[in-house]
Amino acid sequence: MAKINVEKAEGKLGILVVGVGGAVASTFIAGTLMARKGLGVPVGSITQLSTIKLSDGSTPKIKDVLPIAKLEDIVFGGWDIFEDNVYKAATHAAVLTQKDIDSVKDELEAIKPMQAAFDNKYVTRLHGTWVKKADTKWDLKDQLVADIKNFKEANGCSRVVVIWSASTEVYVPMAEVHKSLPAFQEAMKNNAAEVSPSMLYAYAAIESGCAFINGAPALTVDFPAMWELADEHNAPICGKDYKTGQTLMKTVLSPMMHTRMLGLQGWFSTNILGNRDGEVLDDPASFKTKEVSKLSVIDTILKKDEYPELYSNIYHKVRINYYPPRGDNKEGWDNIDIIGWMGYPMQIKVDFLCRDSILAAPLLLDLVLLADLSKRCGFKGIQSWLSFYFKSPMHPLDKQPVHDLFAQNIMLRKKMREIIGDEGYVNDYQEAEY
Repeated sequence: MAKINVEKAEGKLGILVVGVGGAVASTFIAGTLMARKGLGVPVGSITQLSTIKLSDGSTPKIKDVLPIAKLEDIVFGGWDIFEDNVYKAATHAAVLTQKDIDSVKDELEAIKPMQAAFDNKYVTRLHGTWVKKADTKWDLKDQLVADIKNFKEANGCSRVVVIWSASTEVYVPMAEVHKSLPAFQEAMKNNAAEVSPSMLYAYAAIESGCAFINGAPALTVDFPAMWELADEHNAPICGKDYKTGQTLMKTVLSPMMHTRMLGLQGWFSTNILGNRDGEVLDDPASFKTKEVSKLSVIDTILKKDEYPELYSNIYHKVRINYYPPRGDNKEGWDNIDIIGWMGYPMQIKVDFLCRDSILAAPLLLDLVLLADLSKRCGFKGIQSWLSFYFKSPMHPLDKQPVHDLFAQNIMLRKKMREIIGDEGYVNDYQEAEY
């Protein structure tokens, strides 16, 4: 295998967050600023806390051997549909304590969102007040390109990563306009309904040569026209939908059932949450986008076509309910009906009282650092090795995604070792035929 020539992480790394005033983004930014000042531990971040075993038997921390950017070199910015700076946004979100938010108050107040490319038709429960105007979606895209360029120059950044952390858009299925770059460009110029705001951010980032990360379940960057654009501009892309609470548990429990050859009859999942994401997902059209992402996990892991006697008749139901008193503290409840020896039924109950933004924040940190690394490695297009972080990992149309968390972890670390140049390592795990 040819050695990967990695450009050094020199200069500042700009992180532009779409939805910079949301609960997830403000928690991610405040926590990262705290961590680099030694005021908190970035729990949940693989790049910052985990070790990696090398062929010489050593187990250094990933951040000490993988050539990722330092936290001290990060500069934050982004777009939002509301004008509040990130300090006000974090205070309003109330995920972190006021004491923690105030510990980085000056830095948070300095992060003021740029006007967003937003259309209420795609997120019907929100009504933005800090929004760009243009005659066409192509023109809006050009404004975003200018924003990226101006941010990079104003902050002296050597490179920029763009990450989507805004609300889930209504379901937009892949159509003809998404299947070729010329057709998609024409659709943007004609204000086609098949072109959502998130697609404009993805296009602008890729055209600017930036890595782009899709943290929501919408189509956004997961279609052939964008893949063609990414190849043309040497841009890494990845997504979609951060794997945080309930789906994280599914990618752990489903492999257990498959490995033990236990049958599955039904899986009922319900969630209650009261943040902005919960309000948006209370709209059936936005929920449809999330539902498609959540429902895709089990079948792929269990391979029902190979094991019809165990998995051919699974009833899988997902519900999300907006409940304001819960705020960002989401509760994910699962009832799982499994089948054991001689067809006898059993049940598993899971009640995950999680904190949505607390689980998501370390994923954002890892993703922006690893997407930047991908760019410096010369990688472009879909970064399947980052599937570990997503509910519905992007993949070529002729491939099946890997959903099993443990198989994804092997993929992630295998690529890290390849980048480090430690090809002599023999994996501790026996890579089973999942």
